[in-house]
Amino acid sequence: MSGSITIAGLGPGAEALVTPEVTAALAEATDVIGYIPYVARVAPRPGLTLHPSDNRVELDRSRHALELATEGRRVVVVSSGDPGIFAMASAVFEAVEAGPVAWRDLDIRVLPGITAMLAAAARAGAPLGHDFCTINLSDNLKPWALIERRLELAAQADFAMAFYNPRSKSRPEGFARTLEVLREACGDARPVIFARAVSTPEEQIRVVPLPRCRPEMADMRTMVIVGNSATRIIERAGAPIVYTPRSVPA
Repeated sequence: MSGSITIAGLGPGAEALVTPEVTAALAEATDVIGYIPYVARVAPRPGLTLHPSDNRVELDRSRHALELATEGRRVVVVSSGDPGIFAMASAVFEAVEAGPVAWRDLDIRVLPGITAMLAAAARAGAPLGHDFCTINLSDNLKPWALIERRLELAAQADFAMAFYNPRSKSRPEGFARTLEVLREACGDARPVIFARAVSTPEEQIRVVPLPRCRPEMADMRTMVIVGNSATRIIERAGAPIVYTPRSVPA
């Protein structure tokens, strides 16, 4: 088959954080497929067809991309951040596994991007400098009981934690419960970073002790990073530096 699929990450927002590899793939594409606001980040040009679609149709979007590729199109499926982190790469491969055998012979590439977790951590300092875990707090694709269990275990293991999709208008109670679980399991005043719209003109960074965190401090454009018990704050003029030491005393 002459067509191809490239699954690309557009980074957290700023054009400067889109990798040259992704920029080159977009320049060669005949079709770009993705969630409406992500496709809107791709400039129209002659020979390029944009296919924006709504949220929660990841498998339909993936099948559409695969069908276009079998017709010989050069398709780029776009995600924000990195496509392999809570994004479209898994959806495309799920469609490949369940679809026609011929789809397995397509030229499929995944191009990494700078995910919001890394962009937010860099803005704050180095809060993920030691062992950490990443949890998607949305219960659209998994039960809340599983999320809560993972929160408890991550806190018990003293991981730093990065949370995607912390709080939406349709499920504000989830992040409230997250903070309750963390306060009970951690029992300290470790720093929590609220990084909203990182690398865009709307960027806001707040560092708040865990006991003072409130649910309304986060929304769906916010990356929340919780330090571990050793995470430190360097106070200075302007924003403080938050970092987690790489070593743990024996």
